[in-house]
Amino acid sequence: MYDSGSLQSQAYNTIKEQILSKSLDSDLLYSETRLAKELGISRTPLREALQCLSQDGYITIIPSRGFKIRRLDKETMRESIEVRCAIEGFCVHLAASLRGDGRFTTLLKDMEESLKRQKAALTSDNFPASFTEEDHKFHMLLVHFARNSEFDHLFQRLLYMIHLTTANALTVTGRTQATLEEHENFYQQLKDGNTDQAYQVLIAHLMMPLDMNLI
Repeated sequence: MYDSGSLQSQAYNTIKEQILSKSLDSDLLYSETRLAKELGISRTPLREALQCLSQDGYITIIPSRGFKIRRLDKETMRESIEVRCAIEGFCVHLAASLRGDGRFTTLLKDMEESLKRQKAALTSDNFPASFTEEDHKFHMLLVHFARNSEFDHLFQRLLYMIHLTTANALTVTGRTQATLEEHENFYQQLKDGNTDQAYQVLIAHLMMPLDMNLI
């Protein structure tokens, strides 16, 4: 038998995958009771899974009614990008201040490997999903470098909005190649010790979707 914890985890992962694959409609209000029946579990582990999905920014719970999938709008996109700029911008300066530390060397190595995977993703069968995933991992290398649990939590909370923003941006012709080139430029500036330039490249890169009329 499954315990409630594993059922909660299964429900979380199932619903998250349905959201990311767009199997669930962001225009609909979903019933907790109906979804529990569809997943074949009781309402308790489902409710716990929904609370986690709400905390991670995937859904909005409407008390006594159900929940809706969060949608990307201009205000939400702007706010999430500004938070990213604050977190990742700080991480740039933190990383640069530790250039003599082995952690900095590891960060550069990990970023270099990520860039190789991003380039390979451009021609993969799973494009653009594979590139989007590697894009996120590249930025998370910088966030995790800080070893700040609050940063990690905030970034996790933003991840779905980041996913939607990235997915929308990459539909623009030439944006995927430009994204890779911006990542490569940032990496090179950081590696060469050009901290201010690396920061400026990163912020311009993160802010780019705001100028693209995606919504």
